[in-house]
Amino acid sequence: MGFYEIYSEFKDNDFNRVFRDMTVQQVEKVIGENTINETGFLTLLSPAAGEMLEPMAQKAHHLTVRNFGRVISLYTPMYLSDFCTNECVYCGFNTINPMRRRTLTVAEVEREGRIIAGTGLRHLLILTGEAPRQASLEYLAECTGRLRKYFSSVSIEVYPMETAGYQVLVAAGVDGMTVYQEVYDPVIYDRLHIKGPKKNYRFRLDAPERACQSGMRTVNLGALLGLADWRSEVFTLGLHAKYLQDEYPDTEISVSFPRIRPAAGQFRPAVTVTDRELVQMILAIRLFLPRVGITISTRETSELRDNLIRLGVTKMSAGSCTEVGGRLDGDGHDGQFEISDTRSIAEMKAAIYKHGYQPVSKDWLII
Repeated sequence: MGFYEIYSEFKDNDFNRVFRDMTVQQVEKVIGENTINETGFLTLLSPAAGEMLEPMAQKAHHLTVRNFGRVISLYTPMYLSDFCTNECVYCGFNTINPMRRRTLTVAEVEREGRIIAGTGLRHLLILTGEAPRQASLEYLAECTGRLRKYFSSVSIEVYPMETAGYQVLVAAGVDGMTVYQEVYDPVIYDRLHIKGPKKNYRFRLDAPERACQSGMRTVNLGALLGLADWRSEVFTLGLHAKYLQDEYPDTEISVSFPRIRPAAGQFRPAVTVTDRELVQMILAIRLFLPRVGITISTRETSELRDNLIRLGVTKMSAGSCTEVGGRLDGDGHDGQFEISDTRSIAEMKAAIYKHGYQPVSKDWLII
């Protein structure tokens, strides 16, 4: 049974009705449990749990230090291509948005890779739009081969593939894969994805499992916050991560919490997710899945990211640029979305040290 079958068992539940009956006393009981089940996880996402963030934070901090140490792993994204065949209403790379499109040559990829490696980072995330004709499997494999000369870890955030495609990239040196389902609610998903291969909900939903089956060392999931009710979305995200952890114990599973940022097209999110709500979902995931990695990107402000260091986060992006070729000759336009935390890698490392943690430039598997 795959994850879709698991999701189908509860996707029609009335979460609001369930939340109305939850009390602070029930939240306290869940926080005190050594192992938290799915019902307990839902309790930690309830409005009642919003009044219990301090004890949740204390336990989340303890669990994170026990399982990961006082370490924040750093990585940076590099965009190889912004061509896309999808019409996704919330994305700056939407195929109908008028913008200059570009795919880096392999030589340009290596040049930008050398620039990034000069900062000391050794974990790179390469990204493309969903346009296999402009960024083919063979192109990605060749780029990876060039980049592995400078980086100990190269991860991908590209279009979903069949297992065989992921296996080709693993053989080329890719060891991690990120894919955001964007929104788990299939009705909302269909409405937001107008045209293109991304409209295939099931193919995207099953992509993380295919990546696990291909031998990827790390697989990262996420839901784009602001597209639907965050409580039901994060609950589904947590169950998805747990399913993969249980089925593929040799793969490091992590989750991200990207909130929608301004981008070309001027999409306005249906739901506003506050900082306090973001904190609650991070704490709830940590208590439910003590060994899952938690990533926070430069979508968030420097002040908020600094405050999240002690609350369960294990990985952060730094020195980010969402423009193709942005470090080579970019002018700051035509990025996928606006960045909030614009600190340099050196400034990010200093902030992590200031909070009593160690920034790590290589991506290590921690068990």
